[in-house]
Amino acid sequence: MNVGNVFRDFLYGLNFKRVVKNLPDAVLIVETDGRISWVNDKATTIFEGGRRLIKSYHFDDLVDKGREKIEKSIATRTPIIAGAFTPTAKEFFIELNAKVCHGRYIVTIRDITAMTNVLSNAEQTSQFNKEKNAMLVKLSNEIKSPITSIVGFSQALLDGLGGEITEKQDKYVRIINKNSNDLLNFMDKLIEFSYAESTLYEYDYQTFDIINAVQNIIRANDLAVTNKGLTVNFDYEEVAKRAIFSDEKTLKTILQNLFETSIKLTDTGSISFRIFYPDPEIIKGMKVFENYKENSLMQITITDTGIGLQETEMDGLFEPYNQLDRTNKKNIVRSISLGTANILARRLQGIVWAESEVMKGTTFNIIIPIEKDFILRNE
Repeated sequence: MNVGNVFRDFLYGLNFKRVVKNLPDAVLIVETDGRISWVNDKATTIFEGGRRLIKSYHFDDLVDKGREKIEKSIATRTPIIAGAFTPTAKEFFIELNAKVCHGRYIVTIRDITAMTNVLSNAEQTSQFNKEKNAMLVKLSNEIKSPITSIVGFSQALLDGLGGEITEKQDKYVRIINKNSNDLLNFMDKLIEFSYAESTLYEYDYQTFDIINAVQNIIRANDLAVTNKGLTVNFDYEEVAKRAIFSDEKTLKTILQNLFETSIKLTDTGSISFRIFYPDPEIIKGMKVFENYKENSLMQITITDTGIGLQETEMDGLFEPYNQLDRTNKKNIVRSISLGTANILARRLQGIVWAESEVMKGTTFNIIIPIEKDFILRNE
């Protein structure tokens, strides 16, 4: 039963007090001077006192700026969040609705303390994560230095700089070298993710050549591509202009992480980059681009001919925190890389997503705004 129905019942002559006595919300009849003249059973539960005790209080004594909140609720016809107090001065939070009926205020109250605590805990958790990420970024050199030392000295042993080693020693040193390299790569990705998520992240918006930026990313990965015998294609024929306004370093980090992932997923075949203006029909369905014109956006796709991703792998692909609860954590580094791409795409007021089919390949898509006026207007 809602409050509107209760008021209608009252106006049509039904016994109002009988109707509202057992409503799930607290109901109080408050006189225009703030005196409380009647309460239902739920009100005695919420305010932790008997009817006589509660009625002995002025409404402003039980609800912070009570009558002001009543008037605001009536004027706006919306619920109002307020602080409230029990007769023993215990503080809690309420949602208050009020209407005028026969010269009195009919006030319904719902205890939302638990919900408020959840929101407060979420805010605290978010703040803690930001502080944790900032600390990790600031300590990155101290964390990585000993790992880099292990990598360097183990490689020196393998190169014979420490003298001849036995076949068994060589085997062990190679294991040390491989695992320390893997650990260093993991820490690089984790710190990169933490920096992207932290309050320390700095923007550097400027005009730059998008074609040249993509070509630099392709060249930076020549060795990994060559080692796998892959070919890389780059199609930018649909791009009318090369100069765009965005954060070049941030975009390069996104593309690097997506390209790395494609390389790891692909053992034979090719990886193709394509730059073009996105289909207006696609943009129309994306809330993030409601204020952008179609010619102020650019889409970049990276398509590989690799093994593709299973449906279970696609779930939470860009959310590394989701991977922590799974029994199989082998893809956590990939998810951290893609998580970084996701965070940075949002920082650029854009969006990133993936499409994949097992044994046919994966396509990573990113759309970002490229016009200065639109970007600065939405900052």
